[in-house]
Amino acid sequence: MNKIFNGLMIFFLAAWIMPAASQTPIEYAFYVAPGGDDNASGNQPKNAFATLTKARDAIRDLKEKGPLDRPVTVYLMGGLYSMRQPLTLEPQDSGAEEFPITYTAAKNEKPVLSGGKTITGWKSHTGSVWSAELPEVRRGEWNFRQLFVNGEPRQRARIPNEGFFRVAGFPDGGRDVHYHTDCQRFEFAEGDMDPDWSDPEDIEVIVYHFWTDSHLPIQSIDPETNIVTFKHKAGKVFTDDFTDAGARYVVENVYEGLDQPGEWHLNRKTGVIYYIPMPGEDMNKVEVVAPVLPAFISMQGKPESREFVEHVHVRDLSFRYANFNLPPGNSNDRQGSASVPAAITLTGARHCAFERCTMENIGTFAFEIADGCSHNRFAFNDIHHIGAGGFRVNGGTENDHPLKRTGHNQITDNILHHYGEVFPSAVGVLLQNTNANLVAHNHIHHGWYTGVSIGWCWGYQRSVSRDNIVEYNHIHDIGQGLLSDMGAIYTLGVSPGTVLRNNLIHDVDANHYGGWGIYNDEGSTHLLIENNVVYNTKFAGYNIHFCKEVTVRNNIFALGRLQQLSRSRCEPHESVYFENNIVYWKEGVLLDNNWKDEPYEFYFRPIGDSGTREVKNTFDMDWNIFYNPGLKLEQVEFNGASWEEWRGRGKDLHSLYADPLFVDPDGYDFTLKPESPAFDLGFQPIDMSTVGPRSIR
Repeated sequence: MNKIFNGLMIFFLAAWIMPAASQTPIEYAFYVAPGGDDNASGNQPKNAFATLTKARDAIRDLKEKGPLDRPVTVYLMGGLYSMRQPLTLEPQDSGAEEFPITYTAAKNEKPVLSGGKTITGWKSHTGSVWSAELPEVRRGEWNFRQLFVNGEPRQRARIPNEGFFRVAGFPDGGRDVHYHTDCQRFEFAEGDMDPDWSDPEDIEVIVYHFWTDSHLPIQSIDPETNIVTFKHKAGKVFTDDFTDAGARYVVENVYEGLDQPGEWHLNRKTGVIYYIPMPGEDMNKVEVVAPVLPAFISMQGKPESREFVEHVHVRDLSFRYANFNLPPGNSNDRQGSASVPAAITLTGARHCAFERCTMENIGTFAFEIADGCSHNRFAFNDIHHIGAGGFRVNGGTENDHPLKRTGHNQITDNILHHYGEVFPSAVGVLLQNTNANLVAHNHIHHGWYTGVSIGWCWGYQRSVSRDNIVEYNHIHDIGQGLLSDMGAIYTLGVSPGTVLRNNLIHDVDANHYGGWGIYNDEGSTHLLIENNVVYNTKFAGYNIHFCKEVTVRNNIFALGRLQQLSRSRCEPHESVYFENNIVYWKEGVLLDNNWKDEPYEFYFRPIGDSGTREVKNTFDMDWNIFYNPGLKLEQVEFNGASWEEWRGRGKDLHSLYADPLFVDPDGYDFTLKPESPAFDLGFQPIDMSTVGPRSIR
């Protein structure tokens, strides 16, 4: 009886408790909708807030009642949100590890956060040109350099319509001065510029030289000397890289250049925009949008005082249209367009995440991970048609407070393409002063400059950049022939523990020089480069400017057009240990530039009178396979030497000149057949099947 009685008591007690427990929410939920009301409760879709800022404030009110005891989720209903101010998150807006705060799309909804403004009131102006009046522009409250019609970018009126003009002369100096000389004017060819152009204060000359794009507003045009002078200087001479030829340039936002369908011109003085529709576009029906808002989200922690924004997640949101104009005096001369801001910025943020978001048609970088950020995750995002780059990660240097250091962030499984659309020197993923980040399984393509860049200290000086891992990325169609001196993956500076592995790289092109696959520049030191497949590069699949003790092993470098391997400088140390690699080519030079050795004194260990010994090797090469199916071994030059002479210098003593037996090199399948001689030298198969983004989790 007692067992039966106790069992009944447990049953009735459970029946009394369970309904109450089942009614306890598993989260705090707030809702935001395009037609919402910030005076509503926000606790249901029908009572949704109108803005993310109001939802943030509601969470602040909730937290004032006591610590969170469950997660908080802000659900965005589908539709278009016209943002007029960024969402600012401060340390008080943090979640907790077990109770994060999440901003996300409601189930089956597709919210779009827009920083743009729709331009209406179009009228036929003259001929095929239409116009609209923008009072905010006339009042000096709005200026923009991008325009989108039905979501597609349109070209500012430019001269010439195709190709480039060439600088004709160098009144501030050309090759006779250092290439970093600031220059403010150049001579143009007769007829390329016109002093009678209307609204010249709105015209911008964009010069493509070296690895930068200089954006220069016109100050004056002298018809007597054919000299154009700009309102501020460019940071480099106006030559086409290190040549005597003039740099290429275009002139944009010229009313007189408005002569092609899809072109537009903005007159800031009158506040009138002009546009020539594309075939089939009805200006009474199309959606024309120009960006207004400079940014969408700003996380503003205070790392030096240990006040962080933590455990905030943003998921499944779309962001469109962010505005940016270079400030006066800035011609965009910093490498990698590093002075261009981002649409989403994190400072002093830890354990935050941006996942499955879309960012498109913005005029800036997509993300900036700045001072004091660590252990943040950026995954499965789709980023495309971006004015600058996808990610910039940069924190404190060795001279800054340690709490300003940035590291241990993950950038994985993202799709990034058509970046650098406004500032082509921008990098896809730019790691500056930062350590221990993971850049993995991303698909990066159609950029005008470098895909992934690592390091920000030039030469052999101290750097906080170390232990960064770049792996399993698919990087292709980089450079596209516009700028020079770039690579799919670019490194500089001392960076111990940094590893580049299992990346698939192909189709890298440059203007005059560069267009390398993997590029060790400016003192790259103590890196490991292994298991990468690199092919179809204009210049070398692997290039060294100058570096120290870099290990390059078990890679495939194939089908470089002009060269396969390149090294610029011979220095008094070992630059590279090049072992167990396969180099396969059909055209171009095998070993280009400087693969010489010069003896030097090396401090070996405290032994004898000096502890030094003389060393001849400045690089090691062995256990490699070289092969050109169109050349016999006796026809191959090893940096000007025969095979026997090359080996006489102590190089490639165990290497082979033999067909590596790829499955289909003409079809770019570099899988090795089982009988490949590479395996006898210890080469390990490279599995490219998991390269690029993985399935969304």
